[in-house]
Amino acid sequence: MFKFISNKSALIVLISACTIILISMGLRQTFGLFFKAFEEGIGCTRTEFGLAIGIQMLFWGFFAPLFGLLADKFGGNKAVFLGFIIFGLGIYMLYAGPNTGIFFQISLGVLVGIALGATAIGVPVSEVGKHFPNETRTLATGFVTCAASVGYFLSPLFTQYSLGIVGWEQTLKYFMYFIAFGLVASLFLLPTRTVINSTKADRDQTFSAAIKEAFSHKGYILLVLGFFVCGFQITLVGTHIPGYMQERGMDGWSATIILALIGLFNIFGTLGIGYLGTKYRKKNLLSILYALRAISICIFIFSPPSLVNSIIFGITFGLLWLSTVPPTNGIVAQIFGTKYLSTLFGIVFLCHQFGAFLGAYLGGYFYDLYGSYDLAWYIAIALSIFATLVHYPINEEPLKRKLQEV
Repeated sequence: MFKFISNKSALIVLISACTIILISMGLRQTFGLFFKAFEEGIGCTRTEFGLAIGIQMLFWGFFAPLFGLLADKFGGNKAVFLGFIIFGLGIYMLYAGPNTGIFFQISLGVLVGIALGATAIGVPVSEVGKHFPNETRTLATGFVTCAASVGYFLSPLFTQYSLGIVGWEQTLKYFMYFIAFGLVASLFLLPTRTVINSTKADRDQTFSAAIKEAFSHKGYILLVLGFFVCGFQITLVGTHIPGYMQERGMDGWSATIILALIGLFNIFGTLGIGYLGTKYRKKNLLSILYALRAISICIFIFSPPSLVNSIIFGITFGLLWLSTVPPTNGIVAQIFGTKYLSTLFGIVFLCHQFGAFLGAYLGGYFYDLYGSYDLAWYIAIALSIFATLVHYPINEEPLKRKLQEV
């Protein structure tokens, strides 16, 4: 099963990245469970909470290409280590205070968002991608996103239990231990010594030339637009499922079950899509994934609320949750090579976070305005249809660069 791992360095980086992303994405997945505690403890409204998560998504997106550039220039280990330092500062401010008003937005929104730019998705996935050739890259990155799924499954269970036993402040203190472990894991995210699947022209390409080349490629622009949809949908679900289930008369554990099942079944989804990415066109897989998301959301919101409906949604949406990441990252690497992969995928991820900001903020805003999340769900369905169509014209063929004469 692990024959695609060609050397010891690749194995170390894969294990490091899996640990990093399990911690950062696992912690990120739990923030929606804190809303009730924040509402009662510090008087936080749904709009304020949604705004904080939205700001978090934006700063995550803005800093993903910056940390990607840092990783491309100096190594992913340095970028991720710095990210976990900032993550710890944000969590510390959130429980130690001041943590109301603008300080709530700074700690949960700005600082945690900046930290996620280094520790979640972009840098760890891209650093692993640099160690594997085109033929096995989606499988390797599938393992990394699978680790995020494990975090998605375990973290909500731990957090919900901890919130009920020791409260939100002590639970956030527990988070600091996980962050410390992430700091240690980041030291092993070693840079690759060679650029895989490259020619001399690829290796000699400058940063400015890489950016210009990417934005002149229609497929890259379409990929950016498609990933916007992914951000809107998963952040709408991750942030507002607890409130939505409460609105529909379900207890807090129903939301926990959905989030846990999303994490559990995304393990199978990411590994499955990672394997399928070695067999089929990645753009077609993305179109299918977004179409299935629309179907999953429709069944969930138009069916009567029940434990069975919650379980079905957790399973189906879980299979689709982070499954968009391996083929999206794989297309970027396949077309443009891996020298600036962390940066180029970071830019794609920036658009993902624009969508994430809107998913988090508009979900809370629409509820406070209309007393319902329905409009946000309808937008998510329409965006799925858009993303289903936008990936088909992408040309996945690698670019052939000419060696510049001196």
